[in-house]
Amino acid sequence: MKSSTKRLVIRNIAVSLCVATGSLLAWNYSTVTATTQDVYENLEAFSRVLNLVQENYVEEVDSEKAIEGAIKGMLNSLDPHSSYMKPDDFKELQVETQGSFTGIGIEITMKDNILTVVSPIEGTPAFAKGLKAGDKIVKIGDEQTQDMSLMEAVKRLRGPKGSEVTISIHRKGWPDIKEITLIRDIIPIHSVKSRMLEPGYPYIRIINFQAQTTADFKKALTDLEKEGKIKGLIVDLRNNPGGLLDQSVKIADIFIDEGVVVSTKGRIKEQNSIFYARDNSPKYKFPLVVLVNEGSASASEIVAGALQDHKKAVIIGAQTFGKGSVQTIIPMDNGAGLRLTTARYYTPSGRSIQATGITPDIVVPSPTSLSVENDEKEDDQDKKPKYLREKDLKHHIGNGLKEDVTQKEEKPKTEEKPKSKVKTQTTKEKSEPEDMSKDQQLNTALTLLKGLNVFGKK
Repeated sequence: MKSSTKRLVIRNIAVSLCVATGSLLAWNYSTVTATTQDVYENLEAFSRVLNLVQENYVEEVDSEKAIEGAIKGMLNSLDPHSSYMKPDDFKELQVETQGSFTGIGIEITMKDNILTVVSPIEGTPAFAKGLKAGDKIVKIGDEQTQDMSLMEAVKRLRGPKGSEVTISIHRKGWPDIKEITLIRDIIPIHSVKSRMLEPGYPYIRIINFQAQTTADFKKALTDLEKEGKIKGLIVDLRNNPGGLLDQSVKIADIFIDEGVVVSTKGRIKEQNSIFYARDNSPKYKFPLVVLVNEGSASASEIVAGALQDHKKAVIIGAQTFGKGSVQTIIPMDNGAGLRLTTARYYTPSGRSIQATGITPDIVVPSPTSLSVENDEKEDDQDKKPKYLREKDLKHHIGNGLKEDVTQKEEKPKTEEKPKSKVKTQTTKEKSEPEDMSKDQQLNTALTLLKGLNVFGKK
């Protein structure tokens, strides 16, 4: 093909790219600030670069792959949660939302272009192998994860039940990278666990928010009520990475009489929504404590924020992750999908969760085993461990308020200081997070509920 002809083809590709994304541009046409001239000048620059690459690169370049890479790069430059999904990846996502998928059971994100664990899901192969928040996944099999997209990583981590996948992990304090082989399994779709801590004081843990979470939660609560009158309830949202928005609203609605549960605000009015509590079910009046930590994200932060604003619960634990953005899935004509951040979540009082998270009413530090970078020295008692949060992710979006407080955290009303330096938990301890003798946050919650029954509710 002659050079002039090739340039014409490339320019047509650029124009076709604009037309292909026209539905998105039209969908947001009222708020696009760039002029048409600016857009076409940038597309012209893109076509020139692509043309130079095709003519001069050391090996022949596939135009389709090059353009797909450009689209991925554009979305990756926006925020950590926007991404382009190829048709196969889009189908994987659709399977995931139905709750029937197999894998290793971790919530992951990209930090400094390296695949990083946000939290392992309890009861999964990753949890059993002791993976922790902040672990950097350097390789999946023989493939380096640097610059690998999240969807590509998810695709490589998933596979048939019983099949093996080997990942190379680096953790702060380890001298070398370690290879861990996991056997894929069905990720549990039952997200609720419960038990009676003491007579009158039940405990319900929500692992993540799936399609049946509210139904399972109500059933667990009904079963616990049969064991005796409830004097106070503990709801554990620690290490809960989130899930379905409607389920988080329904869980909060169980305890909120009326009013707003959560609202969303985006650049266009179609993304603005307000979710209200419904007065069509019995509300529970016993004292409620909600446990959160650095691994509590998204839907779990919505529940904690709503109950805190309505003064229906005391929030105990550590500052949450701060993932307060809405991702809209937009199907493309070629079978692919676009995951695009379109709005932010706000608590009933108007607080933005994004990049700030929820500040507990009573702060009880998490064990250092959750730390991303535990730089503590034996002679340095005051140095605090660091934790991976939304605000640490590259290209994270701001808080959305007039005063961007993404780097600030609210001053807690009360702080519960540990009596002694917390030691790193062993693998056995990590597998038993509900052990009262080792779980300071849970123990504090139970003590508070007992105190409320003795001295009266406030």
